[in-house]
Amino acid sequence: MSRTEERAEGAGPFTTRLTWRLSDGSTAVWDSRRARKRGLLTVRASGESGNRPRRADTASVDRLRRLNAIAAGAFAAGGGLFVSGAAVAQFGTGGATGAWIYFLGGLFFNTGGYASLLQVINAPRQDSRSGALSPRLWRWWSYEPGRIDWLSTFLLFAGTLVFGINLLGSLMQGLSVRQANALIWSPDLIGCTLFLVSGHLALVEVCHGRPGIRTRDLGWWIVAVNQLGSVLFMASALADFTRPATGSVLNVDIANWGTLTGAACFSAGGVLQFYERP
Repeated sequence: MSRTEERAEGAGPFTTRLTWRLSDGSTAVWDSRRARKRGLLTVRASGESGNRPRRADTASVDRLRRLNAIAAGAFAAGGGLFVSGAAVAQFGTGGATGAWIYFLGGLFFNTGGYASLLQVINAPRQDSRSGALSPRLWRWWSYEPGRIDWLSTFLLFAGTLVFGINLLGSLMQGLSVRQANALIWSPDLIGCTLFLVSGHLALVEVCHGRPGIRTRDLGWWIVAVNQLGSVLFMASALADFTRPATGSVLNVDIANWGTLTGAACFSAGGVLQFYERP
């Protein structure tokens, strides 16, 4: 079945929504987030007013559902552990107990980040001729920086790995101020920056261009809540810098509360993500 492309939407070099007309007169719409999260492509028959979603094959849908459950559960659990770690640091004795809670939470964030990337890599792709989603063979890795969904989830996963350096550094004892800033503060700042860039790209994807407000879109709420968490994490990272002259942290309260509230956002985003599935 031949097709005629009508409109591509997105930002810069990225296409987030593609609309084309099929030879039978119907119109197909591919939305990058809807296709990879729900395994759906929309088709409107000629002369009809309503949309008919076309679902991907059963194997692809089951794969997307499993990966979504893993990512959602990992972020919900990881965020919850970070909330506990920040609470221990703020109200308890802190020390090694809080550091180990953070470290365990970081492992969950690593899992959630990689599961999100796998969901992009293995999501069904549009078949422009038939107006359907075609399955893909399972892959553990791909390199597709020209795709906004791949770049966003890759930066998210990279951010979780950089946070791992920060969390390992937090477990070390007897660090000098210079070592603490190099092994703990710097990776924290880099990881937060990667999270913010990833979240911005996700907003561009879900809004098909300039970020805006889409209160009726569950995907938008998930991305917006996570981006708020990234902003709070960045505030925490900036406040956690250790002054070389005094050896004291800029603001312990902001560092702890920024982590606690930011982690709560990621945990809430993980819970919401359970409902954005095929």
